[in-house]
Amino acid sequence: MAEYTTLTKKIEFSSSHRYWREDWSEAKNLRVFGKCTSKYGHGHNYVLETTVEGPVDSDTGMIINIYRLKPILKETLKEFDHKFLNLDTDYFDDLIPTTENFARILYECISEKLSKEECNLQKVRLYETKDLFVDYWKEENEG
Repeated sequence: MAEYTTLTKKIEFSSSHRYWREDWSEAKNLRVFGKCTSKYGHGHNYVLETTVEGPVDSDTGMIINIYRLKPILKETLKEFDHKFLNLDTDYFDDLIPTTENFARILYECISEKLSKEECNLQKVRLYETKDLFVDYWKEENEG
């Protein structure tokens, strides 16, 4: 039986977004999304916790060298840091940039970059505020 350990790296970044559905009336958007509908958007200082899992290498004592993980996370966040998610990224052309959707997008982007490493992405936790966060992960049997 293999033993696995997790490692979590926390990184901060800032983005802004707007909740809006073009196929809804202004009244319905306001009713559902409230103040998040402002055409100017609003911003957050997000905190992303990325948790990887894998066996601890007996030679290094590590799952992954943090100096390999940190650049992967920073490279991923270049697409989102100090961006207006609705307009500055393609990810939210047809997807409302809720914290739930944003966490999934970040998971997919990081997972793709980690695929060449010896560890697996277990989950991401995205804090929109200090008391509001979303966890996103995929079960092992999913593709």
